[in-house]
Amino acid sequence: MKQFFAAATAALALGIAAPAFAGSMTPPAPADAMYNWSGFYIGANGGAGSSHSCWTDELLGGLVSFDQGCHDATGGVAGGQVGYRWQSSAWVLGLEAQGDWASLQGQNEGTLSPAITDRSRVNAFGALTAQAGFAAGNVLFYLKGGAAVTSNRFEHVSTPSNVVIDGADESRWGGIVGVGLEYGFAENWSFGVEYDHLFMPDTQSTFSPLPFIGPASVDSITQGVDVVTARLNYHFGG
Repeated sequence: MKQFFAAATAALALGIAAPAFAGSMTPPAPADAMYNWSGFYIGANGGAGSSHSCWTDELLGGLVSFDQGCHDATGGVAGGQVGYRWQSSAWVLGLEAQGDWASLQGQNEGTLSPAITDRSRVNAFGALTAQAGFAAGNVLFYLKGGAAVTSNRFEHVSTPSNVVIDGADESRWGGIVGVGLEYGFAENWSFGVEYDHLFMPDTQSTFSPLPFIGPASVDSITQGVDVVTARLNYHFGG
């Protein structure tokens, strides 16, 4: 009887312990799903930029040229962007449109005539780009490239009186390359930093003079723009 009672007690103990032991052997719950960069997004950006320009006076239809020096037009930029991304494994591809207001201004005294100052201002720029990136969870590193446009104002200014002699309003189309780092800090929100270089073609700009000043002048003006922005995006899900 004692042996039967001991065997029954042992069986009961095993029966109670078995579910707990089985529970301890249950595989752990799967980890949280990987951050998904796929889908539409819209956002705002702001930062600073610099437009580097070199001026050359073109006289007699370009038969005579005079180097007028270079300057940087610097200031702030602010605007927005909208885009769409596709993620496959850790790779991310995307398309983006961006438009920014700008206040980049600069000038230099001409080397041919110090009495005349060459002044430039970038009022806005835009870009349409493709992106290729690599995601490590909620951190995205990407490269971008595509087409860009700048809206510019160029002026000849009388140095002593600071009076505008003539000017030219001009839009330029060129290219853009950039690199960015973006961090998803919430399910639908991300913050990033981006650097872009816009390279514009050399252009001969015709300056419209004020009345009674004289004939229109032509300058060959180069332009390259560098911009650093902070970006905040809202994602519509992936």
